Amino acid sequence: MSGATVVDAVGPGAAEVAVVSGLRTPVTGRSRALSSVPAHHLAGRVLAAVAKSAGRAPQAVVLGNCTGEGGNLGRVAALDAGFGESCVGWGVDAQCGSGLVAVMQGADQVTRSGAAVAAGGAESPSTAPIRLVDGAPIRQARFAPEGFADPDMTTAADDLAAVRGITRVRQEAFALRSHRLAREHSDLRRRESLPWPGAEGSPLLDDGPRRLSPGMLARFRPMVGSPGATVTPATAARIADGAAAVMLVPADQAPGRHLVIQGQTLVGGDPALPGLAAAPAVRAALAQAGAVVADLAALEVVEAYASQALATLDDLGLTDGAQEVDPRVNAAGGALALGHPWGASGTMVLVRLLHRLLESPPGALGVAACAVAGGMGAAVLVERR
Repeated sequence: MSGATVVDAVGPGAAEVAVVSGLRTPVTGRSRALSSVPAHHLAGRVLAAVAKSAGRAPQAVVLGNCTGEGGNLGRVAALDAGFGESCVGWGVDAQCGSGLVAVMQGADQVTRSGAAVAAGGAESPSTAPIRLVDGAPIRQARFAPEGFADPDMTTAADDLAAVRGITRVRQEAFALRSHRLAREHSDLRRRESLPWPGAEGSPLLDDGPRRLSPGMLARFRPMVGSPGATVTPATAARIADGAAAVMLVPADQAPGRHLVIQGQTLVGGDPALPGLAAAPAVRAALAQAGAVVADLAALEVVEAYASQALATLDDLGLTDGAQEVDPRVNAAGGALALGHPWGASGTMVLVRLLHRLLESPPGALGVAACAVAGGMGAAVLVERR
């Protein structure tokens, strides 16, 4: 990654931007409880909730999404949320980094205009249209042009596991950790989730976390048919529906406890091994604040695949190279347990970080990060105030 290009979204002397509220919808598997809810309504509900929590409506909405029907999701969701005709909006497609890049753009807008901005992401694979090329459906969009590697994401995760020597045993242990922590910290999951009515008036909850055992995971077959493949359905995040959003305001207008963005980066690297780009993004965001990994109180990384998350954590020195993971990392589980609503997942880890750090002392630092298809990585560094 020595040739990575770093895009810094926070310049020296820029006005501080505060994250004052953040929520997400429940996360449910494709074709399950949220299957009839389109992306703009998933987003509209959560946008209205973060505005109510912040005590103010935004003047702009920025939303990430990568499989929707097109159009301007940010504007449609702003109207759906009831923000009125004067609230502008736009969309971001940076694949599974979309939600975090939307927050970066939202922070830039706050810095330039002084306005309140709501930013986040939404994904509804259940209602997304089928995409065709030459009349045939495609599994994924193009992430790189001819002349560059453009692997299927599961193939890329398998390749990364092979290159880094990340065994199936390690991947399965990490998946077990994600499910166990998600079940143990259902209180945190409830705090960060927007109440959503379910069947017969009961609240809709995340439907992913399971009580698993090593023996159960060992029975899964690899998803890729090549010899030596190690990624299975248990170590790949399931496709899911969901949305998340945060409210961003100038820090001098932030009431009560909040987070302040101290660094935010988008970096580019090898499209053949996209899972490697999150670690340099984290380091670049830390460098903007003169901080290092040891200074962090919390880190939340999107668990698209266990191999990808472990490669990131290995590079950051947050594992023992085997099955032990630093307790500061994804302390209430992650996408391997909940699911991966692609365009929303980057915001979801930031929402999780917000609710974790609000229980920490002032000055605590945290990072939200994700690897991005096509060989990019995104990270946002925040400080508890």
